[in-house]
This record gives sequence, C-alpha cells and structure tokens, in this order.
Amino acid sequence: MAGPNALEPHLIGHDWPEDFRAGFACLVGRPNAGKSTLTNALVGQKVAITSGRPQTTRHTVRGVVHREHGQLVLVDTPGLHRPRTLLGQRLNDLVRETLAEVDVIVFCLPADEKIGPGDRFIARELTQQRTPVIAVATKADKVSRADLAAHLLDIQALGEWAEIVPVSAVRGEQVDVLTDLLLARMPLSPPLYPSGELTDEPENVMIAELVREAALEGVRDELPHSLAVVVEEVTERPREKGDQRPPLLDVRVDIYVERDSQKAIVIGRGGSRLREVGTRARHGIEALLGARVYLDLHVRVAKDWQRDPKLLQRLGF
Repeated sequence: MAGPNALEPHLIGHDWPEDFRAGFACLVGRPNAGKSTLTNALVGQKVAITSGRPQTTRHTVRGVVHREHGQLVLVDTPGLHRPRTLLGQRLNDLVRETLAEVDVIVFCLPADEKIGPGDRFIARELTQQRTPVIAVATKADKVSRADLAAHLLDIQALGEWAEIVPVSAVRGEQVDVLTDLLLARMPLSPPLYPSGELTDEPENVMIAELVREAALEGVRDELPHSLAVVVEEVTERPREKGDQRPPLLDVRVDIYVERDSQKAIVIGRGGSRLREVGTRARHGIEALLGARVYLDLHVRVAKDWQRDPKLLQRLGF
C-alpha cells in the first residue's frame, strides 16, 4: 500500500540504516474516539481535522511519522458505525478496504466513555482481520488512574490484542511509546516518503477540511452529518514586479447542506457566523499554503445529498 505521492524507494537515496522499517498503520474506532487528534500528535503537526462532533473524518488522511530508524504512514479513517445512509455505507466500505492493506491496526477506545455497542461492533470486525491490532485507550488524561485501570481491563476483555496502551494525545503522554510499538511491527523497508513530507493529501482536500472544521464549530447536532465542502477554484493574483510579499491567492469554496434551515444556521444572523467560519478557516489555509488568502465562501443547498448517488459522487464520496 502506498500513497499516490509516495516515491519508489530507489528514487529517494540509499542513506537509511539496514534495520530501517517502514509501513502503514490504520487508526480505527467509533466516531469521535480521538483518532484525528492522535494522528496529529503522532505526526507532530496538524494533518487531520478535529472536532467534538462525530463523523468529522470523511477521507482517509495519511500522516507520515519520521524517525531515525523508521517511518510510519498513518491512515486515519472515518469512524466505523452502523450506517443509516448511502454515505454511511460508503464510509464503512472505505474503512474495511483500508484494514486489509495495512501492517498494523490501532483500535481507539476513549477512556472517558464506557465501552458500548459501537466498540463491540468494531471489535467483532477486527477479529476477522489477520492484521495485528494494538488497542489504545485514548483521552487518558480525562479520567482518574483507577478509572483508567478499569477501562484497560474492559478493553482486554473485548478481544485478543497485540498490545494495550493508554495515551493522552493532548498532553503527549505515551505517544512516543505507541510510536515505538507501531514501528516495531513495520516490515524492513527503505523509506516510503521523502524526509519532511508529512501528508500526501492534495491541497484542495486539506483546504476543504479546514473550512469544514471551522464550519462545525458550535453548531447544532444535526448539522455535521449534512455538511460537505468543495473547493471550486484556487487562483493566484498577478503580482507587481518587485513585490516581496507572499503571493495572494483567491480561494473559492462551496459549503453544501441539505436544507434551507441548515443554510441559515451556517450563515448566521446577517452573515455573522459565515464571517467567523471564514476568518477561522483562512488562518489555517494561509499556514498550510504559506500565502495570503482571500477566502470566498458560498453556502448551497443540495437536498438529501447523503442519499443521492450522483450528488455523493459530485461531492467527492
């Protein structure tokens, strides 16, 4: 398994140690289990959007962890769940395809929540995989030591796991331990990605995810599932000779919802909320692209897009 921008090993050079290991790890768990936050902590930089809302991740996001003796390519999948829509079915299919192709699976179970039907559903799915599974108690900083110990015992009772590790991605606790455990299970291999490359996500996908993350902040519960973002155009404005400032990019983005009432929520009174979304997203996009950005946001209604195969395809699912 290799990302579309991964280089063939012979193109990168031959300066890696003989015991160098490189491969792929997949993070799975029910929605809002802390997978994206853990991905960002392992990579050491934001490559996956995070939100307190379930179903934040809709694409497999690859983050690349570089170490002296190894390289770990992280695949952050949508949360496995019992699907209620065509979109939900497609997201689950995406996860299952990924599980069959990686070297190790990381099963995330948040320590601040009791193990429930969703966790048991995923555990049953994972027992059908030949790939080794490391179970991770995420959000370990949110509970007492006694509660964490009880949670670890509950995880152990769920199935046969290669390892069980408590981690706090927010505090960085045990993140290096998990990295070492994952690298130890990678095959001997030259690097798959050049040094310094942290993700192979296309820029347009990253821009869309930053806008969606900003749009999800502080909205009602029904909105996250109904929100999709498409980057329509990114163009650079002409520069005057001698202008030493970073380039200025015009970025035009469409935010899709399913109903007029949802459109009103995203826009807010007098457009106030949409302006907040634009400001928040623009800062992230400028950091991503290393350029000044004029962000042009439009909110559009695509009725019941989650159940419409043609609309799903148009919106990138």
